[in-house]
Amino acid sequence: MRTLLRSTTAYHAARRGGEAAHFTLVLFPDERLLRPLLKECAKAFFAAEEGSRTARLIEEESYADCIILPAAGGKLTAELAASIGEEAILRPVEGEKKLFVLDALHTAAPLVQNKLLKLLEEPPAGVYFLAGALSEHTVLPTVRSRANVIAEPPFAEEKIAAALSRTHAGEAGIAAAAAACGGVYSAAEDLLSGGGEDFRLAARLLTADAPEGVCREIGEAGRQTVFAAMRLLLRDALLLCLGQAEYASSRTAEVRAVAARYSPQALAAAQNFVTQAERELQFHANMAQAALTLSLRLKKEIRSCQK
Repeated sequence: MRTLLRSTTAYHAARRGGEAAHFTLVLFPDERLLRPLLKECAKAFFAAEEGSRTARLIEEESYADCIILPAAGGKLTAELAASIGEEAILRPVEGEKKLFVLDALHTAAPLVQNKLLKLLEEPPAGVYFLAGALSEHTVLPTVRSRANVIAEPPFAEEKIAAALSRTHAGEAGIAAAAAACGGVYSAAEDLLSGGGEDFRLAARLLTADAPEGVCREIGEAGRQTVFAAMRLLLRDALLLCLGQAEYASSRTAEVRAVAARYSPQALAAAQNFVTQAERELQFHANMAQAALTLSLRLKKEIRSCQK
């Protein structure tokens, strides 16, 4: 996983510490790996060699000149923002520069982001800021405009597969997890850890005449990765229908069953329905309800294609 994080643009930019902007904002779509990425960037910023005291202390979040906020799982608050201002005026302890790492900036309220604005724009000499957020729209435009923004794209499928092979050597389903995860390593690990259950639930939903029971199971499982699995099944089924099976990730019995049930037009539309379901989940929709709504849309599309 570390190899994957060190392949990012943000990491390579941090290695040029002497050329660093006073405020860098990293947009990274993997929430679970955002903090580890920022810590790898912090090590690079301080030119901390692997295994060195500095690298170890940064990893433990106890290096005096690298202040990582908030605490893991927490949010930046107005009180923390005030403490950053107080800490920033103090001289570095061990070197000539001090780095504030602001994790999960997307969780900070607009009031808190505004409170940091002046400091981010004009920090004291030798003070740098490295912030991470999931996406651009979660950060105030006024904050973004002060930053050197590095938008990390999702990882390539090949990179995800290689990372999974290193961390989960010998496990079945690596190729399917890498193909389905959308370039998000944590999603790939979730798909892999389920032992293929996400793919089985997705196939059952797509082929069920009465999907209500499967939707309840999806809701009880609480795993959003079932929608990622569904997207891959639909993609592979479409490739089979179009006579392009050689480009499919797999041609399992589930894929063939889905391909036999839907027309190419319905399979293409279904992928958009999956995207809609995932978007609804972002706005706190119930997973079982999102799955049922998706299924109803699919049935409507099937009827439309049969007319």
